[in-house]
Amino acid sequence: MNKRDKAYWSATAAGILATIASGVATQAQSSDALLDKLVDKGILTVKEANDLKEESDKNFTTAFQVKSGMPDWVNSFKLNGDFRGRYEGFYSDSVSDRNRFRYRLRFGAVATLKDDFEVGFRLTSSEAARNGGSGGDPISGNTTMTSNGSKKLVYIDLAYGKWSPIHNNGWEGSFSVGKIQNPFQTSDMVFDGDYTPEGFSQQFGYNFNEQHALRMNLGEFAVNEVSGSSQDSYLFGAQLRFDSKWNKRWETTFGVGGFALTDENQLNASSGSTFSVPDQNGGNSRSATATGAAGGYLLSNYNPVVADAYATYYVKEVPYYPGDFPIRFGGEYMNNPGADEMNEGYNLGVQFGKSGKKGTWDVSYRYKELQGDAWYDQLVDSDFGAVYNAASARSTGLSTPGYIAGTNVRGHVIRANYSPYDSLTLGLTCFITEAIDEATDSMQTTRLQVDAMWKF
Repeated sequence: MNKRDKAYWSATAAGILATIASGVATQAQSSDALLDKLVDKGILTVKEANDLKEESDKNFTTAFQVKSGMPDWVNSFKLNGDFRGRYEGFYSDSVSDRNRFRYRLRFGAVATLKDDFEVGFRLTSSEAARNGGSGGDPISGNTTMTSNGSKKLVYIDLAYGKWSPIHNNGWEGSFSVGKIQNPFQTSDMVFDGDYTPEGFSQQFGYNFNEQHALRMNLGEFAVNEVSGSSQDSYLFGAQLRFDSKWNKRWETTFGVGGFALTDENQLNASSGSTFSVPDQNGGNSRSATATGAAGGYLLSNYNPVVADAYATYYVKEVPYYPGDFPIRFGGEYMNNPGADEMNEGYNLGVQFGKSGKKGTWDVSYRYKELQGDAWYDQLVDSDFGAVYNAASARSTGLSTPGYIAGTNVRGHVIRANYSPYDSLTLGLTCFITEAIDEATDSMQTTRLQVDAMWKF
């Protein structure tokens, strides 16, 4: 291609991008796809395409500010969200089988501002918390399809401000306040994936080079603010991580963290108590209520240490999988010195592949044991539970046989996902579990989930 033709195509591409930028509703990915195609055909170099993308972004931002009335200190405004439909079944010899359909909808927006600021919010579907406050379930956005099509509830899931002033010479640093994304990188043995804490977080990082990086995550969260008392309950945490990319095939990550829950006596699970909080899960040892079922005050302190180690190997080619095929394996261990017994937790597993992009898939297996007082039961995975045959010191509010998620559970988690499109992922998860404490006389429980999730 001669210089004249190349100049013609470059000018044509710039004109098309300017037109796209002037239509604010048009997605940026349209212009990116055009430029990628021109690079593939050799009409533009990668540098020229990147320069045009940068110019297109500037034009888009200017056009958006004019048409939307946004102030000039707003660099970008993005909408995002996802919808998940789910079938769920519970099966055990000791109680009747249960089948239900549920959904989760999340929708939010993020505004990136000048001077390294960011403001965001997200709404989520959920169900009312069982007791304690007027909000929704803190560890689930699921809503059950029932009650003859009755109108369902929507809650604030995120509402935060963020400042990221440190980003030079290999250093990174940010500060967040509000109802924020969980800053800690842990499995659901420590925090349910839907948990969005309220308080403050600080995240720092140093990149030694392109292969190795050290991260530090800090958090200070409000758990229960009690009117008329200065002994409110808070959660503090600190975590160090070391991430490495050794070569094109191997990656590793190591982490160690400590967490501390203060004033546990303000976290009463008895309905109607002055200090009550939502009791979505169970498993912790608590004082008995008047009915003999578990409830009341926590009998242990919760200040566990958590360590994890994972490695990922990329296989160059695997049939029916586009690109390099990741195999990730490793585990996590927890020990809570605040409890005299039943104070450990661990999970070990392996995952083949990674879904999320068109044509990708994954299959994984984990074995998890989370003893009753290893960690505060209201923070952990709300899907990992077992059927209790009788009321005990660990079955919160249970007077008849029933299913309870939380701590005091061990078992297998088997999962498979496939993404036929970039926007859609289909999933199947099977939990095969039992309660650990023999006094509960628990039987084996199977929980099956079939999911379809669209992201936008």
